[in-house]
Amino acid sequence: MSTHKIAIIRGDGIGPEVIEASLAVLDAAESAFGFSTERMEVEAGAKHYLRTSELWTPELELRLRGQDAILFGAMGDPAVPPGILERGFILEMRRTFQQAVNLRPVKLYPGVKTPISGLTPERCDMVIVRENTEGAYVGRGSTVHAGTPYAVAVQESVNTRVGVERVVDFSFRLAQSRRRKLTLCHKTNILVEAGRLWQETVNDLSTRYPDVELDYVHVDAMCFHLPLSPERFDVVVTDNLFGDIITDLGAVIQGGLGVASSANLNLDGSAPSMFEAIHGSAPDIAGRGWANPIGSILSTAMMLAHLGEGEAALAVEAAAVHVLSQLPAPSGAGMGRSTSELGLEIAALLGVSGSVPPVPGRSIMGELAGMRELGGLGLR
Repeated sequence: MSTHKIAIIRGDGIGPEVIEASLAVLDAAESAFGFSTERMEVEAGAKHYLRTSELWTPELELRLRGQDAILFGAMGDPAVPPGILERGFILEMRRTFQQAVNLRPVKLYPGVKTPISGLTPERCDMVIVRENTEGAYVGRGSTVHAGTPYAVAVQESVNTRVGVERVVDFSFRLAQSRRRKLTLCHKTNILVEAGRLWQETVNDLSTRYPDVELDYVHVDAMCFHLPLSPERFDVVVTDNLFGDIITDLGAVIQGGLGVASSANLNLDGSAPSMFEAIHGSAPDIAGRGWANPIGSILSTAMMLAHLGEGEAALAVEAAAVHVLSQLPAPSGAGMGRSTSELGLEIAALLGVSGSVPPVPGRSIMGELAGMRELGGLGLR
């Protein structure tokens, strides 16, 4: 029996609720598929910071580095000024553990409502690969003459060949397991230097992958094409800032933030990868049982695929999608079930062999598991 060491960071707001639902599903997956997990609870987030003034610490880094994966809830609270938790914890974890790839599937599942009229599941099935450790999010900034009419703010963006290349190479390999199409999304006509580095890297690496078709879209044009013609895209690779923006648009297309999942992948096995829903902490609905845990549960499935539990990952995805398709609304108080009830309903399906059919089309769960088996992801 395989045993995986998992760090649990519940965080703030609705984070503890969606994690609790995810752990109920993880319990059921362990029983059904014959693996086990050793779970380490880690206290972090706004409440912890307000009480202790601690963010990312060397001690925490050491504790987490010994884990195989991290399951993350959400972080943020109005009592903590913007930027403190994001830069002091989340971005620091991504940088320290070199979680170079932020992987966000944009897939419209059957039976799920979308605000895009006429959009069908077979037209919306892509993966966005966001560079996760560079760009505007890690560059330093400064302000002079603050508080005066002559204030000047400077914010850097950092792009390195090695950072761009590892993400582009991952994207090519992922595209080979899908429809063999890779789209670079940037703004090369305005951000000339950074854009040139990205485009040259894509062009250079394309010689290794002659079977993958290349495409390019400006990020502003992407905001037009993504909702109207998502079938144009298979694997999209982009920088940190642009990826943050277009993946939220993608989440709306696929049914809302509550159903969107993500993985923050360390590619060389030197540190754990982290898995989280892409929604925030939503403190206004915390404790009400209104939070949709599907995004967190699908992120848990991605974690299982990354850990080599591909069969369990596909089953969790199928069970979650089956329940999701029965909901009267994608998120909010109109779900018809509470957060915990949804988790238990999905967990119950895992204990019944053949209870739900597999999800049609491609599955990022199967693709992650396959890349791991081929040595395309770092093993821990």
